[in-house]
Amino acid sequence: MMKRTKNDTWAPVFKDTGGASFKPFNPLLFIFILFYLVVGAHLVCAEKAAPEMKSILSPLAMKALMLDAAAKGGHVVCVGERGYILVSDDDGKNWRQVEGVPTRATLTGVYLHDEKLGWAVGHDAVILRTTDGGKAWESVFSDPALEMPLLDVWFKDARNGFAIGAYGLFMVTTDGGSTWSRRKIGEDDYHLNHISASQSGKLYLSAESGKVYRSDDGGEVWQILSLPYEGSIFCTLPLKGEAVLAFGLRGNAFRSTDSGASWTKIDTGLTAMLNDAQVLRDGRIVVCGLGGALIESRDEGKSFQSIEKKSGRQGISKILEAKGAGLLLFGEFGVQTMSLTASNT
Repeated sequence: MMKRTKNDTWAPVFKDTGGASFKPFNPLLFIFILFYLVVGAHLVCAEKAAPEMKSILSPLAMKALMLDAAAKGGHVVCVGERGYILVSDDDGKNWRQVEGVPTRATLTGVYLHDEKLGWAVGHDAVILRTTDGGKAWESVFSDPALEMPLLDVWFKDARNGFAIGAYGLFMVTTDGGSTWSRRKIGEDDYHLNHISASQSGKLYLSAESGKVYRSDDGGEVWQILSLPYEGSIFCTLPLKGEAVLAFGLRGNAFRSTDSGASWTKIDTGLTAMLNDAQVLRDGRIVVCGLGGALIESRDEGKSFQSIEKKSGRQGISKILEAKGAGLLLFGEFGVQTMSLTASNT
């Protein structure tokens, strides 16, 4: 869970020298201090500017921390630490790192409108856009001074979209991401972790303190839905009709049949943080989380059973269904594929 402070406050600490008196003014010492302050300020500015540098090609990118992924057709894009972006044109069988991504900030969310147009967001409030399926990316927004990471991005169509993040950060574009404006959606500054859309057009924002926001008009007006739980919610999964699931810390999961007006707690059998949930083509719901947690439901989220994962206990941030009986897993290990064997089905 993220800290609730934006800035660290630094203050000098003085040690008692046993009553020693101050020495007279020393011009050389003054010059040295002035030099130190100027150089220090330059280094701080350089550090602030570093995220605008291009990401570095690395042979270890496939095993780096990957936090989100999106797919259209057989085209898959995943994003993660150090500005790493990986793309696959064959449904995750083969991957290549994108060269020249214009940031080294950690990327936390990605959304594809189609196989060509997409956006990615991350720390330093960076927003990237691609128009060629992820082969090249441009920076369309960045503001390190905000000290608010963006955590997810979603578009209604090719022009209208939202980017959300820490401390209630809610960004809006109406021109495909070329320009962005900030909007306040409530009186609180809850971290906004994830955005999802139902088949009926309702939008859900997963937030902290047991809160979920819902919009019934495409994101113009938002209302807070309170769960019987005070921890962070990291994802929601709208289902058929008015049903929706919400997942959070320590294996907490909740189900609603009335678009979030009321909630029922679900026993997941887990104590791990739950990060993502997907509905598979056969109707099963799969949920992932820290410690390699993987569970599935075959009754529209009313109950869950564990799925055996044989590739370790590293955290899983995102899951996608691959063509055939398999999953693409993204997380602390980078990218992995997992077959859903007969024992799982």
